[in-house]
Amino acid sequence: MPVPAPSSKSGLLQRVQSIMALRGLSVRTCAAYRGWIIRYVRYHGGRHPREMGREEVIRFLAYLREERQVSGSTQTQALSALLFLYREGLGLPLAVAGRIPRSRVAERLPVVLNVVEVRAVIGELRGVRRLVALLLYGSGLRLMECLTLRVKDIDLDRCEIVVRRGKGAKDRVTTLAVVAVAVLQRHLGAVQRLHQRDLAEGGGRVALPDALARKYPRAPASWEWQWVFPASRRYRDAVSGERVRHHLHATVMQRAMTEAVRRSGIAKRASCHTLRHSFATHLLAAGYDIRTVQELLGHSEVSTTMRYTHVLNRGGLGVRSPVDLLAGSSAVFPG
Repeated sequence: MPVPAPSSKSGLLQRVQSIMALRGLSVRTCAAYRGWIIRYVRYHGGRHPREMGREEVIRFLAYLREERQVSGSTQTQALSALLFLYREGLGLPLAVAGRIPRSRVAERLPVVLNVVEVRAVIGELRGVRRLVALLLYGSGLRLMECLTLRVKDIDLDRCEIVVRRGKGAKDRVTTLAVVAVAVLQRHLGAVQRLHQRDLAEGGGRVALPDALARKYPRAPASWEWQWVFPASRRYRDAVSGERVRHHLHATVMQRAMTEAVRRSGIAKRASCHTLRHSFATHLLAAGYDIRTVQELLGHSEVSTTMRYTHVLNRGGLGVRSPVDLLAGSSAVFPG
């Protein structure tokens, strides 16, 4: 028999969080779903979700669209969180009561920087932030994939990076730029010295996934499991009480990238993810096979990679404008 859902809102939220963890949802997805569930309950005056249903969900989505004016993708995320709440937390699939309308998500082309713009932006970064940017652009990494790299994931001899638990909980291998090897060697030397100081002070441990710390008790303090980009400060673990070090926080790099774009004078709304877009586009422009680029990026479908063909310098289909074919085009558009 199915286990009845808790009657209290706090008990229900804890149940949903436990189910999300069991399903292997990412930390960021769990946090986003939790936030939408809390907003949904607050919007309806604190009523328990069991007392509500399809109509309340539709009203909440209409509020997001009409009053909050959130994007279609944000509405879709909110709906996914509420469908998960009712299906997994309460055992009451909303689809039984009728189809819930979904907002149309705009299909937008990714922002891409050309080579000169990439050089200008990276040139505005310094130290660890510049190295992170080099890996985002040079290896096509997502920001969190880069910040959560472990020492063991980088093979300097083979110029390879193993991405663990990427989007969709998939591992993949991507390239490491040859020019980044020497920079990484120096950086890892500094990180190792920091790790040795932490060990001397009774610390030097990092969090490990999937209870590996219980299976391999020495692993959290071993060099190969350390973060490639550790945070500058340590924190005290709530469970063990030990002083441990987390990886560099995403906001540190995001703010640095925003400032670098502003200082470079580039009139594009570029972010850390723009460097990944630029990696894919520049590889395709250089003639690399789209399947190869798909594997490097970790896309499940080639159609996702295909969107980069629409922002190539030569045009999505390699088409030349008919205006350029006009004889004496300078007369049509005098200088």
